[in-house]
Amino acid sequence: MAGSSLFTLLDDIASLLDDIAAMSKVAVKKTAGVLGDDLALNAQQVAGVATNREIPIVWAVAKGSLVNKAILVPLALLISWLAPWAVKPLLMIGGAYLCFEGVEKVLHKLLHRHEKHEGDDPHTPEIEETQLSAAEIAALERQRVWGAIRTDFILSAEIIVISLGVFAQETLLKQLGAFVIISLAMTVGVYGLVAGIVKLDDLGLYWLKSKSKALQQSGRGLLWFAPWLLRFLSFAGTAAMFLVGGEIILHGIEPLYEQVHHWSEAIHHWPTIGWLAAFLFELACALVVGFLAGAVVLGAVKIFSAVWSGKKKQGQH
Repeated sequence: MAGSSLFTLLDDIASLLDDIAAMSKVAVKKTAGVLGDDLALNAQQVAGVATNREIPIVWAVAKGSLVNKAILVPLALLISWLAPWAVKPLLMIGGAYLCFEGVEKVLHKLLHRHEKHEGDDPHTPEIEETQLSAAEIAALERQRVWGAIRTDFILSAEIIVISLGVFAQETLLKQLGAFVIISLAMTVGVYGLVAGIVKLDDLGLYWLKSKSKALQQSGRGLLWFAPWLLRFLSFAGTAAMFLVGGEIILHGIEPLYEQVHHWSEAIHHWPTIGWLAAFLFELACALVVGFLAGAVVLGAVKIFSAVWSGKKKQGQH
């Protein structure tokens, strides 16, 4: 009798694990696009860091990402149970914030493009060791890590909410198990790839010192390729902010999303290139909505800051 109960328990556990694995697989497929954006954004955050500080910064952001998920997973389960109506507004606020940061990046790039020692982003400045003290470098590293963790929080929130939609009807235990698997897998995967990307130039230098002609040639290729990859990821990371934020806002405004989907379906029926044209159309819509939303939020922030500063000055007088 005891043996039968044990086998039943083991069978239940195996069935539970199978269900969690299947749920996780579906969720990963649905969030693959966001994971790509997450990779681009985080690789961008490390660009410009001193070589010996790249891995420590990636590790610091990865730990912050795990803390983000430790906060978000129980919060998502709690909100879905107590106030499911709040999920969409919270996600849209996060999307609008991503768009706001994207517009800030673009404006900063345009306004400071002629300055030699300015970083690409006010939140993640370049770290020039030769011009800064150790304390200043440490402060800039903390600022960079905080900016990356803050962005990771929003992207992680979207991934978790999308995942929640996949298995909303499942039991709490299955949801929790799937969330844990997804959180660990995407953190290890994303930051493992980021660490690999930022170390491409070191690998190129190592191969360059090899006695093998083939490895030396590969090393030269990597040294040429690494900066171009980081530049591309910097561009892709900014575009990802508009894409992710714009998609969130589009999905949140149902009439607008339905209209875009209707147009996309019509374009999809074009001969030969319909599927590609529809994909590019949806991409362009997300980018435009994201940029407009970011511009509106930035304008509101500037107006609020000006009014607040005016009130403070009046209070001082």
